[in-house]
Amino acid sequence: MGCIARLGCLILLAVLAGIGWVTRDLWLPQRFRDHTPRAASTKPPVWEPLSDAGAERARTALASLGQRQGPVFQTLSGADAASYIIHELSAQLPASTDSVEAMVAANHVALRGTIKLSDVGGAGALGPLAAMLGDRERVQLTGTLRVVQPGLAEFKIEDVKLHDLSLPRPMVPALIKRLERGRRPGGFGAASPLDDDALPVPIPRSVAEIRVANGKITLYKNVN
Repeated sequence: MGCIARLGCLILLAVLAGIGWVTRDLWLPQRFRDHTPRAASTKPPVWEPLSDAGAERARTALASLGQRQGPVFQTLSGADAASYIIHELSAQLPASTDSVEAMVAANHVALRGTIKLSDVGGAGALGPLAAMLGDRERVQLTGTLRVVQPGLAEFKIEDVKLHDLSLPRPMVPALIKRLERGRRPGGFGAASPLDDDALPVPIPRSVAEIRVANGKITLYKNVN
């Protein structure tokens, strides 16, 4: 009988504990309810417009890396970093480029804007795709950032979309050549250090590394 009684008590305690948990909002103090673990929320990546103010914030952050007593890294929003990139590329991109936006997703950076297709060779450069496009179209470039040598980074493009059409990868280097209006930067030797499918991004020589993650772009100081 003693064993049965103890078992009955355990069952009763379990039932009471279950009732208490279900009704905890009625009796548990607010300060303890606030500490109940909740699932972490992650914001999906969104397109952000570029701005002169964003480019200036990025420029200030980059300059601080060059200071002797400055920070060893700086983290920028995708829009601020992209504003700086587009400002640095403005002399090379087609003059018709406008309405540029940026998005950082995972470890990739995406830029999109509208251009005149005639600025990239029109039908002669796009072949059969040109028949499905208008005079002005939105171009989206998605890729990665990396430092290739002191003072120079590259935006290596892995995907190009015109309107909603993805270009075949073999066409990307040819499109890059048509997008660039200026002379392609050279390396320390005769050959350019840039990949054929990349756009050059001038950066301060104090930047040693660029990492892209979680919607942010982090630049690390050259401490050598």
